[in-house]
Amino acid sequence: MEEDLKTRLENYRTAPFDARFPNQNQTRNCWSNYLDFHRCQKALEAKGVDSAPCEWYERVYKSICPGSWIQKWDDQREEGIFPGKI
Repeated sequence: MEEDLKTRLENYRTAPFDARFPNQNQTRNCWSNYLDFHRCQKALEAKGVDSAPCEWYERVYKSICPGSWIQKWDDQREEGIFPGKI
């Protein structure tokens, strides 16, 4: 399993099709992957486990989301006013 994940990350080019978001508008896909990354990272770090499996979500949201949105959400998380549940 771990080898398969490493292979996927090495061969990653852009976000693959996700059946949960079949439409052209990928806003929800961006938001979901941003939240999934931070939830995954928080959960694995709390257990003291390496958070490398979370890199998939990070690569997906970084390839889909506009940089200004990511910066805004990161700033909001730092200030404690982020609207999402992580």
